[in-house]
Amino acid sequence: NLYISSNSKDFINLASLLLVYVLYCCYKNRFQIFRVNFEFWEFTYSIMIGSNVENEEEKPLGRWSVLAYGVGHVLNDITSTYWYTYLLLYLTSIGMPPKQVAALAITGQFTDATMTIIAGELIDRFGHFKIWHAVGTVLVSAAFSSFYWGVCVPCKIIGIDTPLVQMIGYYMFDILFSGGWSCTQVSHMAMVNGLTLDQTSRVACVSCRNAFTMVASLIVYGIGFFIFNSSVKQVQIKEQYHLLATITVLIGCFFVILFHLGTKEPRVKQVSHNTNPCGSSWKRWLKNGLYYKVASIYVLTRVVTNISQVFLALYVISDLHMSQSSKALVPAIIYLCSFITSILLQELEWSNHRLKAIFSVGGLLWLFCSAVVLSLPINMNVFMYILSVVIGIANAFMMVTSVGMESELVDKEVEGSAFVYGSLGFVEKVLCGVMLYILESYESVTPAACNPAYPCFTVTRFSLGFIPGVAALAGVIVTCFTKFRTSHPEPLAEPLLA
Repeated sequence: NLYISSNSKDFINLASLLLVYVLYCCYKNRFQIFRVNFEFWEFTYSIMIGSNVENEEEKPLGRWSVLAYGVGHVLNDITSTYWYTYLLLYLTSIGMPPKQVAALAITGQFTDATMTIIAGELIDRFGHFKIWHAVGTVLVSAAFSSFYWGVCVPCKIIGIDTPLVQMIGYYMFDILFSGGWSCTQVSHMAMVNGLTLDQTSRVACVSCRNAFTMVASLIVYGIGFFIFNSSVKQVQIKEQYHLLATITVLIGCFFVILFHLGTKEPRVKQVSHNTNPCGSSWKRWLKNGLYYKVASIYVLTRVVTNISQVFLALYVISDLHMSQSSKALVPAIIYLCSFITSILLQELEWSNHRLKAIFSVGGLLWLFCSAVVLSLPINMNVFMYILSVVIGIANAFMMVTSVGMESELVDKEVEGSAFVYGSLGFVEKVLCGVMLYILESYESVTPAACNPAYPCFTVTRFSLGFIPGVAALAGVIVTCFTKFRTSHPEPLAEPLLA
């Protein structure tokens, strides 16, 4: 990554400095000349030639660097979409009571939250983002596939196949999946500040990642649409979910390979050189008032997207009495619109004021959608397809800008980036886990019996309408009182749509 000048005087000066250092080592009887601290020489050389390594990292990224980073979270997004959308439907279809499903969901959320903190601390301490990403990928792939294929490992080990032992098997794979998911998520999110210091490039990476999140969801819903729309008997529902899980995981692993081939390991200490000599400890972040504001914005955004994703499929089936294929078609429209919006957002030159403005627009759009969800009757369920377009745009606005605010909070303090992303993920997952447990405990998968001309109150309608709307409004209020550092954005070196 070092810039090599063509001026011969630079090399003469460097050679002279090396000779002085060798003579000094000999004088001190330290003949381990080849154990020279690489960072010392890198810093010295950068001063001599007037080019700091940090300047290289401040340059805007090209399109291939942005794309390679963007596909790194596809497997996580595929499994997350499947998990949030179809977990309740799948487990209840095989006879598991909703309360047990809720207990299983909150176990995964708390495991995910705990591992998020642990992974963030370990990554900050030891680095190696891509190794953590790869380990998480292996755990996610193996545990998720085994969960939906119904492989009862404890049953095979102890030779007893009972509902209790099967439940233990579900919990085991749930914990492994959630732990691996956290490792992949934290390592991938923390990488962006090590890849570049340019704000526009960072937001572009986040936008590209969000766009591929939509691609991942579209893959799940697109394949699910054809599988669920086929004329099969009720006894084949379990096999439908098995097939969907297998195909989507294989596709996700393909994107992970592309990420590892196209992305370099961030050199954290080079990027953060001279920016924070004392390090970025968790105590320092907890004393930063901006940290709490950004945390509130990000957590509220995740409440909007996660809660709405969980109850969307049930809402269109149970409350609006739409066809079975709509549980894939409606989410697909949402994610398609989010994908297009994310790509368009990637082309903008970003500033702190623009981050706040677009987030606020997204929050207000969600507030409008919440009001429609609460008041939409069965005989007007066709309007759900139109509403899906607005939800998709609102989700993209809020997700891209909230993660962009996280990146702006970290800025050049890369050595503490994993703690920031990990701690915010911890709070988000605990809060969403508790809310989902409470809501799913009172959930019913039986379609509501009410007058088609009037909306009737159900837990599903309340969960999809009221809670995301309140969270979006709160996020907009916090954003209005948040002030970031002054930034000077630069355009991307190669915009994706150029």
